[in-house]
Amino acid sequence: MRIKAAMICKLPHIQPGQSVGLLGGSFDPPHHGHAAISHAALRRFGLDHLFWLVSPGNPLKRRQPASLARRIAASRALMQHPRIHISGIEADLGTRYTAQILRHLRRRHPGVRFVWLMGADNLVHFHHWKDWRQILDTVPVGVLARPGDRIAARLSPAARIYRHAMLKGGQSHLLAQATSPAWCFVNVPMVDVSSTQLRARGDWSAAQQG
Repeated sequence: MRIKAAMICKLPHIQPGQSVGLLGGSFDPPHHGHAAISHAALRRFGLDHLFWLVSPGNPLKRRQPASLARRIAASRALMQHPRIHISGIEADLGTRYTAQILRHLRRRHPGVRFVWLMGADNLVHFHHWKDWRQILDTVPVGVLARPGDRIAARLSPAARIYRHAMLKGGQSHLLAQATSPAWCFVNVPMVDVSSTQLRARGDWSAAQQG
């Protein structure tokens, strides 16, 4: 049954020829920093749509996130924009890695120009991701600066190895149409908040899950 479901799972709203950003994460909890980089990505990269891909829990981690249903509901309550959508498609597909979900979406949505989005903090560790070179070699990647990670991101192994494929910030609107490998680093207005901080101060405790 899982295989049959995986064959038909698609993202709604999108059509061939459109540019679609994908922002993956646990969103545990979602916050205004996620919203800020999403608005910036729509504008700077000229995207038609943007999806938050809310990931299921990772059984290899000791601390599990809040339930997927709760995180999706909180994300939808926070992020109300006609071109920004919330999806739990990774749970439906049973995928665990970014490269896997990208392969599926590109196969199920031919003609759509996908752009993988990440905060600069993720670029620092991107070379540890499974099949990270395959990701960069198959879809453009938009990197959005967050507090404290600009220098480390620019000096990361992935940034150094793929420096030849980097678009300048002023060319960010060309990223979705670029041939991979292509990536672009843009600075965005800072919203200095994190999911870790919100959990630490009790704004998103397990007791609140209901």
